[in-house]
Amino acid sequence: MWHGVLSDSRFHSILTKFDGEMAAQAQKRGCECGGRLHCASYPRKPRGGPGDLGPQYQRRWSYCCAVDGCRRRTTPISVRFLGRRVYLGIVVVLATAMQQGLSPRRIGSLQRELGISVRTLRRWQQWWRETFPCSDVWRGERARFMPPVEENGLRQAALERFEGAAGEPVFRFLRLLAPLTTTSATAMALPTR
Repeated sequence: MWHGVLSDSRFHSILTKFDGEMAAQAQKRGCECGGRLHCASYPRKPRGGPGDLGPQYQRRWSYCCAVDGCRRRTTPISVRFLGRRVYLGIVVVLATAMQQGLSPRRIGSLQRELGISVRTLRRWQQWWRETFPCSDVWRGERARFMPPVEENGLRQAALERFEGAAGEPVFRFLRLLAPLTTTSATAMALPTR
């Protein structure tokens, strides 16, 4: 399942379009001080995706206030990037969701296919197990899952609850995680899709 979504250029186009819409919305809203926001995107070298992602994955949209003395940075939410992690958000979600424990075979596959180290996988597992369940995002969203999602297998169980064709469940799960991707634009409303 994850190979198809990860290498689907149409899926990556949808993620880029969504991020672009969120970036335009953030820029239009402006700074908290009332100032205009100027483009201050920063470079990214995301790991784990197909080699032909294109230039749109080499930059993360971000803005800087034009008011002298403010210069506050606003980085919109993203479904492509999961915060400051160097791996694409989809890679973090799918690589950890497919795991039913770190068997040598799964570790070898993830290392070969995506270049993910065992240490990184364990760190991601710990984040899903300890940090994500305590986040405001999950505490606000978990009531929407009926029956409740078991938190010991959270990412797999939550991902399985989203229905749809091809990459739609993954996209919807990435949208759920989007508020975690930045601290400067958390009040941004997600569009209903």
